[in-house]
Amino acid sequence: MPSQKTRWIAVWIFFAFMLLHQSDRLLIGPLTVDIMEEFQITQTQMGAVFTGALIVGAVLYPLWGWLYDRYARARLLALASLIWGVTTWFSAVAPTYGWFVASRASTGVDDSSYPGLYSLISDYFGPQVRGKIYGLLQLTMPFGYLLGMVLALLLGGVIGWRAIFYITGSLGIVLAVCIFIWVKDPLRGQSEPEFENLAEIGIYRFEWKIARDLVKKPSLILLFVQGFFGVFPWNVITYWFFAYLEKDRGYAENTILITMVPAILILAAGYPLGGALGDLWFKRTPRGRAYISSIGVIIGAVLLYFTMNVPNQQTGLFMVLLCATALFIPFASPNVLSTVYDVTLPEVRSTANALLSFSESIGSALAPLIAGIIADAFSLQSAILWICLSAWALCFIFFLVTAHFVPRDVQVLRRQMAQRAANEKSAAQAA
Repeated sequence: MPSQKTRWIAVWIFFAFMLLHQSDRLLIGPLTVDIMEEFQITQTQMGAVFTGALIVGAVLYPLWGWLYDRYARARLLALASLIWGVTTWFSAVAPTYGWFVASRASTGVDDSSYPGLYSLISDYFGPQVRGKIYGLLQLTMPFGYLLGMVLALLLGGVIGWRAIFYITGSLGIVLAVCIFIWVKDPLRGQSEPEFENLAEIGIYRFEWKIARDLVKKPSLILLFVQGFFGVFPWNVITYWFFAYLEKDRGYAENTILITMVPAILILAAGYPLGGALGDLWFKRTPRGRAYISSIGVIIGAVLLYFTMNVPNQQTGLFMVLLCATALFIPFASPNVLSTVYDVTLPEVRSTANALLSFSESIGSALAPLIAGIIADAFSLQSAILWICLSAWALCFIFFLVTAHFVPRDVQVLRRQMAQRAANEKSAAQAA
């Protein structure tokens, strides 16, 4: 088992990687208006820019998952960080709209690299605390967006959006070196409670039969379907909310900053809070994570409806309701990921996560484009509300159904791990 120091070095390197990568990935949202003005494009055309990277990432998720389950995860993650840096540079030098669409699409290659990172964490920390760790790491999504927004507002008008992409791309290369040098690859499954008192454990490798069995688990199938709809709201909000505040509500840059900073900070708190609540309730019942997820999406949907219908001149009330919405909508994220690992064998966890992410990305890849089309026909407010409320209503139903099936799938995994532990003890005694 890696030392506590080794584990936390990996966690903080991953935190830095995800923070800067998310900042680079989400930076385009605050820069949307500047980019549209330079290339003289419509909202539908800008939606195609967002969608291109999402489609590339979606297609490559299964490949990344397979690679992570077969080869050294830390080395592959370092490669992904290097690809992030290079493809971001390509975006910075794109001379025309067509080249910009292609270069932004290429950034999707590394966007699908997270399954290996989460798999590594599952072998550093046991199931009783994973929700907290995933919640901690997922702080990087709102913080990354906040960092990107600050960079866009403070530097966009001074050095231009292209120079900002040069900066974030260079950081990707620096992180690649850090991951390569300092992150260690633990044995798969070593953090499972059944292996806690074993001096040595065997090496378990990816098998196609085990991977195929993933789609036979009812709880996983439901989470995959939920994922198809669940990321629609996130991509619409990520890529279009900044433009909505500027164009539909008429907010100046200072007002946007004052409104968004507290909302993003509270959104960030929702990740570890949701993960901690999920861990707490999971100790009482295997259904706990699904219950927390369902509570988060339904409360978030109701609050978003009231938020978006606040009159434009009532900026204070809008900010308060936006902050309240932001607290609940991340609850599901760390719990969905933890549930995937609660029911899958260690040697196929990257594949399971990749299948979830593939489902999410296929569904959400069209979300920015659909939002752009709706916005051109009606308004950005209509696009954000229609997509978010319908998607979260479906997710609420899927989480409740998942809660029905997940105890059986958790029990199956625990029996499998107990059998492996018994086999390891027998082999050690025979030796």
